[in-house]
Amino acid sequence: MRESLRHLAGRVWWYPHDEDEDKVQGGVAVIVDDSGSILVDAGNAPTTARQIQAAIEAAGLPAVRRLVYTHHHWDHVWGACAWPDVEIIGHRAGARLLAEEARRPWSHQYLREQVERNPRLGPSFSARGRAMPDWEGFVVLPPHTTFDDTLTLTTDVEIRHVGGRHAEDSTVVAVPDSGVLLLGDSYYPPPYHLLEPGDGPDVALVRWLLDEGRYGHYEWFVDSHDHPHRTRDVRELLRAAEG
Repeated sequence: MRESLRHLAGRVWWYPHDEDEDKVQGGVAVIVDDSGSILVDAGNAPTTARQIQAAIEAAGLPAVRRLVYTHHHWDHVWGACAWPDVEIIGHRAGARLLAEEARRPWSHQYLREQVERNPRLGPSFSARGRAMPDWEGFVVLPPHTTFDDTLTLTTDVEIRHVGGRHAEDSTVVAVPDSGVLLLGDSYYPPPYHLLEPGDGPDVALVRWLLDEGRYGHYEWFVDSHDHPHRTRDVRELLRAAEG
């Protein structure tokens, strides 16, 4: 069943994640602007991207003109090749990593070979295979525009590099006029094939992102693989976790 876009707040709309964890399909944000909408993450495959395109059209929103990667992981960028004539924006480290990814001979056979060499890649690479019914026309696209620390778009959308153990290029996207902070996977543990005993969510990064003196006040705290959270609820969960 295809999802529809849901209005989150202000000019931010949300295409929700798939609750089937085996599909590894994160949520995607659409930030509306008269000059063209901004997409935050591309979807985990061209088929997903086309479903998001249909949802944007059905909602009557402006066509996408810019795409921001929150980080380079496949489930956030593999749909990008289905977004023609769109400027892609991402962190410089992610651009380097995606240039390397673009040179790989992606196919179902290649996925199987890589898992045989490193079984810990199994969950990720199996999910990639499920997301890609065919590979015709598929390419990995590095960003066209890169930044190092922060970048403010003309529509007052603020893109900020935060790094972390999940991905060195992790970036958050702030929409101050709508009270929304889009987090990608920034505070998540490392990917499964890099996971070590004791790894968990980066609580220090969560605390840092909640610091209004540093980041300002946001009503919504939105990561990619969960439902959007009210920031006040995240604060309460953090206080409870810290005892």
